Amino acid sequence: MSRRGKLIVLSGPGGVGKSTIVSKLIDNPSFYFSVSATTRKPRLGEIDGTSYHFIDDRSFDDLISKNLLLEWAEFAGARYGSIKDPIDQALSEGKNVLLEIEIQGARQVKASMPEAIMVFLQPPSFEELEARIVNRGTDSPERIAARLDLARSEMAASREFEHILVNHRVEDVLEALLSLAAS
Repeated sequence: MSRRGKLIVLSGPGGVGKSTIVSKLIDNPSFYFSVSATTRKPRLGEIDGTSYHFIDDRSFDDLISKNLLLEWAEFAGARYGSIKDPIDQALSEGKNVLLEIEIQGARQVKASMPEAIMVFLQPPSFEELEARIVNRGTDSPERIAARLDLARSEMAASREFEHILVNHRVEDVLEALLSLAAS
C-alpha cells in the first residue's frame, strides 16, 4: 500500500506571493491542488472548475449543511471553502495536497485534521508587502488601506503556524515546501 499524502496548508497575508508559489508547483505530479468553491463572481480570465468552483449562495449553504467542506471562510463579501471529497481522495492516493487558504480556514483545518502541516508565508518586511500591494495598481487607496490593516492582523497570527517561510525568493519557498512534503 502506498503512503498517505500530506496535507499542507499555505496561508499568509494578501500580496505575499501565495498564488505565485502555487502556480510554480501546479505541474508537480506529487501534488494535488484543491480548487476552492466560492460565491464570488469570476474575474477576467478565471475558469470555473480550474480557478474556483463558482457557485451561488444556496449551493454553498448546501455544502455547509451536508458537512461537505473541510473548511470555509468569508472574505471580502464572498464565501470560500475547500471541498472534502477530492482532498481525501488525493491523500488516499498518496498525493500531497496543497491548500492555499485564509487564516480563518487554516484554523478550521488544523482543528479537524491536526496532522496538517501548517505553513505561514510572510514577506521579507511589511514595507515590501505594502509596495507589492500598491504596485499591483488594482485597488483604490481605501482598499489598499483595508488590505494593509488586514495584513497586519494576519501577520500577527503567524505564531499559530508550525512553519514560517519568508518569501525572499520564490525558489527558496518552493524548495522548503517540497522538503516538507518529502519528510
